Amino acid sequence: MANCPLCGSNHTESYFSNKDSKYFTCSECELVFSPDEFHLNETEEKSRYDLHRNNPKDERYRKFLSKIFNPVLRYLSPGDVGLDFGSGPGPTLSLMFSEQGYKVDLFDKFYANNESIFNNKYNFITSSEVVEHLDNPGVELNRLFNMLDNGGVLAIMTQMLNSDIDFSSWHYKDDPTHICFFSKNTMKYLAKSWQVDVSFYGGDVVLFFK
Repeated sequence: MANCPLCGSNHTESYFSNKDSKYFTCSECELVFSPDEFHLNETEEKSRYDLHRNNPKDERYRKFLSKIFNPVLRYLSPGDVGLDFGSGPGPTLSLMFSEQGYKVDLFDKFYANNESIFNNKYNFITSSEVVEHLDNPGVELNRLFNMLDNGGVLAIMTQMLNSDIDFSSWHYKDDPTHICFFSKNTMKYLAKSWQVDVSFYGGDVVLFFK
């Protein structure tokens, strides 16, 4: 069995398999994940992201991002500084915040690979449609949480598993760059491990309050 890439537990068991991949679930944090041998290499991964057409002028894309933008905006104060982690080839969420007067740094391992940002502290950090791509989510999410100032908010958008979803036919798993899947219980596990409050907005947005 593969160890859980979020919490490190070896209490994992087979969850689902098909011709493309195998998936395991963790009994500690309830993450569902695909082990390393089924992951794309970085060249293959980037070639998929290069196909994304995320245009800041696309009103439909902005409406989609408003699901994470609007909840975060409620908790910000003038002068707050943010980070958009996994900003992608067409940064848009950061632009939406800058239009409201907030400075936002970018990080993306393919498109904005400025590792100096990991020495910074932020009032808010957003990560939209990113965590499902992480091969080491425990390390990455703990690092982001530690970069938050006290009173800060970490906002994550990802489609979360729930009991109504038939994983075998779930479209979200069919993207080969999607390798780990969170549920609300997984997010609650993170909140408990960080000893912070957590709020959910629909089935795909979660805010952690430091």
